[in-house]
Amino acid sequence: MGIRRARPAGILRIMLRCPVFLYRARLGWLVGHRLVLLTHRGRKTGRIRRTVVEVVRYDRATRACVVASAWGLQSDWYRNIKKTPALLVEIGHDRYVPAQRFLTREDAVAELRDYERRHPRAARAIGRYLGVAFDGTEASLDALAAALPMVSFWPIATSTATRSTEQWSARTREDLGLV
Repeated sequence: MGIRRARPAGILRIMLRCPVFLYRARLGWLVGHRLVLLTHRGRKTGRIRRTVVEVVRYDRATRACVVASAWGLQSDWYRNIKKTPALLVEIGHDRYVPAQRFLTREDAVAELRDYERRHPRAARAIGRYLGVAFDGTEASLDALAAALPMVSFWPIATSTATRSTEQWSARTREDLGLV
């Protein structure tokens, strides 16, 4: 019941990086709301990093999204935003400075239950890929939630946080394309 921990390499890595180039070309709308481009700061280098992550749920009304870390707790992007919050979220045509929350296991189970209801074949495929026997039972939902840490993002303007783009250095704003 283990999760695959190997980082993507070769052709898989190239395929997984393709959506980054779509977003950079302002064509993120082509992938709709199934993928999000997450801009974050490297925890060791401090450099700006961009990663495309699959969306588990997107709420059009609040613009909030929940994403899952397919490579578990070792994913670089996940460890980076644990140290320094995400800088920018781009989903479809939308871009915003996010607030973030790491979901509890119970919240992740609820998200997976909803995901399974909306995308039953995809949910089973994810379970197979991660090596988790996913059959829709509470035990399998819990095992999958343990293997897939999740994070919720929403526009900072709708949160109580006070960080704004004006508080960032000019270089950071330039790096993010906000100037």
